[in-house]
Formats: sequence, structure tokens, C-alpha cells
Amino acid sequence: MTETITSRPLRTGTPDTPAAPAALGGLGLFTVLLAAALPLVDFFIVNVALPTIGADLSANEAVLELVVAGYGVAYAVLLVLGGRLGDLFGRRRLFLAGMAAFGLTSLACGLAPDAWSLVAARVAQGASAAAMLPQVLATIQATTTGPRRAKAMGLYGATAGLSMVAGQVLGGVLVAADIAGTGWRSVFLVNVPVVLVGLFLAARAVPETRSARPEPVDVPGTFLLAASILTLLVPLTEGRAAGWPLWTWLSLAAFPFAAAAFYAVERRADRTGRTPLVPPSLFTTLSLRRGLLLLVPFSIGFSGFMFVIAVALQQGAGLGPVAAGLALVPLAAVFFLFSLAGPRLVARYGTRVVPTGAALQGLGLALMALAAWRSWPDLGLVALLPGAAVTGAGQALQLPVVFRVVLSEVPPERAGVGSGVMITTQQSSLALGVATLGTLFLSLTPGMGMRDALVTTLLVQLAAVALTGLLSLRLPRTIA
Repeated sequence: MTETITSRPLRTGTPDTPAAPAALGGLGLFTVLLAAALPLVDFFIVNVALPTIGADLSANEAVLELVVAGYGVAYAVLLVLGGRLGDLFGRRRLFLAGMAAFGLTSLACGLAPDAWSLVAARVAQGASAAAMLPQVLATIQATTTGPRRAKAMGLYGATAGLSMVAGQVLGGVLVAADIAGTGWRSVFLVNVPVVLVGLFLAARAVPETRSARPEPVDVPGTFLLAASILTLLVPLTEGRAAGWPLWTWLSLAAFPFAAAAFYAVERRADRTGRTPLVPPSLFTTLSLRRGLLLLVPFSIGFSGFMFVIAVALQQGAGLGPVAAGLALVPLAAVFFLFSLAGPRLVARYGTRVVPTGAALQGLGLALMALAAWRSWPDLGLVALLPGAAVTGAGQALQLPVVFRVVLSEVPPERAGVGSGVMITTQQSSLALGVATLGTLFLSLTPGMGMRDALVTTLLVQLAAVALTGLLSLRLPRTIA
């Protein structure tokens, strides 16, 4: 089936001759990147706030894990649908609606009277993020070309990586600052003024693009994708805290069947001329397929590390939330600096910067494992600085480049679904990292002690980094 879809602004043109999309200016790019930062910051910002949330709301470990997982799973489940709805009804329109909902649900999180209200608000916050974030990449794809698109994608990758680290640092600072007695609530309330600024800027600077020929939402595909993600992520996230009851094993056993049914339904829809939620033909693009394959272990390792280091520094090394957050400042600072240099390095060396980044990240993790082994429990900013700095450099040479590779050959008319697939893969992998590496660390701690559990988990992540390095050798040498 050949799609005859064009991206166009809604403000001009006629139904038969849609106008070309307006270019995304500097202020518009800043606005969508600000929106891109919000959901990723909020995925990680609660890591250092969880002990305070648990004490204040009398929440047990299983409920606290739902505070993290409820957001991540809702976000992952609805991302592709969010991208499709933006294609159909207008990306700017859905961007504004998603951002407004994100602000309201952040307010609900900050005002939650009890733990279960917070869990419900976090689920709604994740759903709001799923409506907003796919429009960022889709808008960039539809309104930029050539060097401007390369620059915008590089900045997006830098923003995404920096947000994941900065979220944890910001969380520690806000909890300790206890602004106006808000304590942990400020990690959510801080979103509200940021969203108000974002809405003001987006209404003026973000152009509208949409599909000229709307297709109906793929309802069976949407439900089966949701079932696939839920049957995998929920039991892995909640299993350990719940004692691995029967439902967790039944859910995991159902996952391959749900995934197979999703693929069969999407393939049939593609062949019969309907528009599937995730067109299997999209994966015939070599750059997208290989880029996504690399993104999975990278994201699993990234989120797993951020969760484990937050727990280890606070509960094991006895650091407060600020000190635990500041210990990662070198990683964030070096990530930012190397992200700025990334586009020039890619222009000169192509995607070979990615395996170089994997090697640097592996070295950094080894240095942090050594620091934990030798300095425990006196583990903080100084002890972690060399390893964190090298790790940040390595991550910055990988993540922004992989984002560019994945979407480099996706046509503008499929910008929404392409960005939705990529972000879903990333978000599912982030949630999977907390579920797997986090569970490994917490399971090893009672028997081995926190130091040895931390070192072991870092070495497991090192194996994942080695895998990303090997996979990166199969990326296209140049980015289209």
C-alpha cells in the first residue's frame, strides 16, 4: 500500500492543495525541546524522593514501586497511539493538549493526599506525557530538513540524555530545599510553572502539521500492544516486592502470545490495505531496525544504573538526597559538553563514534565499580567523579547519534508513528531497566551486602554496554 499523506499547517492552503509546513524556528525548537525534557525528568526525578514519599504517606515498597512503574507503563503503552493521533488530528493541537494535561496531572501528584492517589495521578501523568512527547519528534521531522534537521535531532538527543540525569539531581535538590514546606511534593509541583511557560510559547512558535488524509485508529492493534507491554513490565516491576505470586508468572507466560498476536494483527492490516498502529513495513528500514535494537540494551542499562545508584547512595552510603543527586553532576556536565561536540564528530567520523562511546561508557562503569569496592561506604561525589565523567562522555557519544539513526530514513508522512515507535522502545526499555537491574540489586543486597550488590549490578550493566558496542558496529556508516 502506498500512503498519500502529506504534512501541512492547518492555517493555510485548501483541502486539495495543502500548503507546505512552516519551518520550525529557534523559539519553536526550544519549546518542543523543553517539552521533551519534562517526561524524562519526571521518570527519574522520583528516584531520590521515594524514601521521603514512603515516610510521609506510609507507603510500603510495593506501592512505591507503583509510583515509578505506573507512570512508566502508562507512558510506554500509549506512546505509539499518541503519535498516531498527532498525525491524524494535528500535532500542535495534541502537543498543547498533552502539555496542559501534564501540568494538571503534575499538580494532582503534588497535592495527592495518600499513596494510592499519587499512584493514580502518576498513571494519568504518564498518559499525558504519551500524548505530548511523540509530537516533538514528529514536528521536527515534518518541519526541518538537511543540516537543520541534523542539528535539531542532535539537540533532541542531548536534551533527552541530560534530562534523565538532571531529573535525579533536581529531585534531590528540591526534596532537601523543602520549598514552603512542600517536601517531596515540589518534585511534581515544579512542573506547573514550566508547563504554563511552555503553553504560552507553543501557542506562538510551534507550527501545526497533520495528515491530509486521516485514517481510523487501529483499535485491535492498540489493545494488543498495550497487552504486550503490560504483561511484560507489570510483573517484572511488581514481582519482587509482591513475593512473585502466581499472577506474575501467568502474566509473563502470556507476554509472548500477546506479542505474537499483535504482530499478526498488524501484518494482516498492512497487507489488506488498512493502516496498522505500527506498520511492519516500517521495520524494513535498516537504520530504524538496527538503531532500535541498540537502543534497548542502552536504555535498560541507563535507567537501571540511575535507580540503583540512587538507592545505594542514600540507603547504603547514608547520603542525603542533595548529596546523592550531586554525585551525578559530573556525569550530567560531561554528557552536555560531549553532546555539543557530537554533531561535528558524526560529520567527520560517521556512526563510528557510537562504539567509541560504548568503550568509554564501559570504562566509566568499571571505574565506578572499583570506587564502590575500595571506598565503601564513603561513596560520593569525589569517589565517583572519574567514573561518572567518563561514563557521561560515553553516553553522550551514543544516545543522540542513535536517535538520529533511527529516524534518519523515516518519511515525514510517517513522522508520528516513527517517533512513537522509537520513544515506546526507549520508554519500555527504561522501565525494564528499573525492573530488571533494580530487582537484581535489591535481591542481592540481603545476602551480599549493599556494596557487593552494587558492584555486581554494575558489572552486569557492563555486559549490556559490551552488547551495545557490538551492535553499534552494524549501524550504517553514515546518517541519511
